[in-house]
Amino acid sequence: MSEPTFRDLGVSQAVVDALIARDVNAPFAIQALVLEDALAGHDVLAKSPTGSGKTLAFALPIVERTEPGGPVPAALVLVPTRELAVQVTEEFAPIAKARGLEAAAVYGGVSTRTQAKQARTAQILVATPGRLTDLVQQRLVSLAKVQILVLDEADRMLDMGFKPQVDKIVRWLPEDRQTMFFSATLDGEVGMLARRYTTDARRHDVVGLTETVEQVDHRFVPVTDESKMATLIELLSHSEGSTLVFVRTKRGAARLAEKLAKRNVEAVAIHGDLTQVKREQALKAFERGKVRTLVATDVAARGLDLDHITHVINFDPPDDNKGYVHRVGRTGRAGRTGTGITLVTDDQQADVSRIAARLKLGAEFEAEGMRTAPPRLVYSSKGRRGRRRF
Repeated sequence: MSEPTFRDLGVSQAVVDALIARDVNAPFAIQALVLEDALAGHDVLAKSPTGSGKTLAFALPIVERTEPGGPVPAALVLVPTRELAVQVTEEFAPIAKARGLEAAAVYGGVSTRTQAKQARTAQILVATPGRLTDLVQQRLVSLAKVQILVLDEADRMLDMGFKPQVDKIVRWLPEDRQTMFFSATLDGEVGMLARRYTTDARRHDVVGLTETVEQVDHRFVPVTDESKMATLIELLSHSEGSTLVFVRTKRGAARLAEKLAKRNVEAVAIHGDLTQVKREQALKAFERGKVRTLVATDVAARGLDLDHITHVINFDPPDDNKGYVHRVGRTGRAGRTGTGITLVTDDQQADVSRIAARLKLGAEFEAEGMRTAPPRLVYSSKGRRGRRRF
């Protein structure tokens, strides 16, 4: 039995033609699962990893179910970061145009009045919680006629402390609406929030055999403090694509980009201290291939949706397995292959080995001659020693 086409799933010919013009010819798994229920107006809970094609899974139902000339905004997409707001809006643009619709983004770091003016004419509004809250409280934007709500990367919004603002925004919306909830996890607090915001939701999960992206080649490279920089430069010299390098701090991102420049390796950095204009300039240079190396912190990279990244290098290892998946998930997206490399000093080996073990990457960790550390011994609340299982 052949795989369903976009037309089979209920997408109009005008939108299909707009997709074909972008060389999008067949649905990804999450799109094939979600579209029928979403187009029918059902609430949706979707567990889908980064790079799985989830943006179109909610963008297509929105443009198909929103009428040109109708209320504004008719659809609201909440995202955790300004970069993701821009990228999701760009993803909407061609398919919205095919249906005579307009999409606008509102996010911090730029003129409030300018964004409010754009939002007043757009049927589809993509927003970060903080800026949208400001606009509504200043009565520059009304959410009274929103018919569709999407929470994209909901787990990241909670991680970044946006829950109070999201709760407030949801209270401003009509109760009679369609809600779609997209997240890498639907467990714990995220799952509770999803159930509270939705009614009789249809759930769809897209998961791999492991928590990590299956298309990624995972490597762990032992280094010393003295050899770390030279190893990074060597890895970058052999990379033929675009590389995202993760560091722990804002200052570390800026310093590493400067050190690379002094060694004739062109790189740009994004971090929280940059203005929005400089962040956008750095991202555009990286997206367009003018610069092949982007140095970023975890916070700055949240929400980045760049399909062309071929390598992710953890110059500073992540704190836990969730951080590892978030970082390395920037490559190997949408069916492409990629490489994730973590540089590991002697004093980091035990912690990184435990992360590898939790993600079933112990063999990859030991392939470089390092040994996996045993699970930590912990004490229960009653004082008895027990072995923690990871």
